[in-house]
This record gives sequence, structure tokens and C-alpha cells, in this order.
Amino acid sequence: MAYMIYSISFFALVLATALFIFRARWLPLLPAPQYLYSRLPSSFAGDIESGLTSGSFDLSSNIMSGDSRQGLDDAGKKEVQRIMKTRRVGFDEARRIYTEQRFAKNDIGPDGRPRDPKFVSFS
Repeated sequence: MAYMIYSISFFALVLATALFIFRARWLPLLPAPQYLYSRLPSSFAGDIESGLTSGSFDLSSNIMSGDSRQGLDDAGKKEVQRIMKTRRVGFDEARRIYTEQRFAKNDIGPDGRPRDPKFVSFS
């Protein structure tokens, strides 16, 4: 009986150690909990504090000029933040992924051209 308890506890210890060591491989595969509530910022200053800005998408000029708008689109902010958390990418990459997803929904290719076979362009 003691041999069984020792074997099971040793196996559990080895398994826990292996899971801890290789957590970088299996942890991203777990779904992120959706029950956590994070309040979306409602101004450009809040957007900057949330990390929704970068060198190529600078919101500080909006603050400097005294822009009175409420900030970025709430649905877009929520989706970009979700992409940043689940895929562990930066703001620029998440914004690119979000834009390509929106393009695909509207039947537009990643290069920005419509996928409509009847589309004719004179340029």
C-alpha cells in the first residue's frame, strides 16, 4: 500500500514539474477567460494609457490639439485588446490583424482590392 502511495505521489511530482517547466508551450493554448471585465477607456488619454498607441499610430497629437472626441471606436478597441491578449502581439500587429479580418468580412483582399469578380478598375 505504501508503495502505491509513493509511486502516485512521485508521478504527480514529476508531472507537475514537467508542466511547470514547459508552461510556455501549453499555456497559450488555454482559452482566455471571458468573464474578466476590463473597462474600456473613453478618451484619447485613456487609449494611450491602455497601450492603444504606437509610433505609427500616435494619439498624442490628438491630445495636444485638444480633440474633444471620445477616443477610438469601442467595438474596435475591445477586439484589438482581445487580439493582443489571445495572440500575445503588440498594438500594431493586432491592429493589422483586426483590419484584415474586417476586410475579409467585407470580401476585400488583404491588399485592399475587392474580391468581386465583376469589379473593374481603370487606373
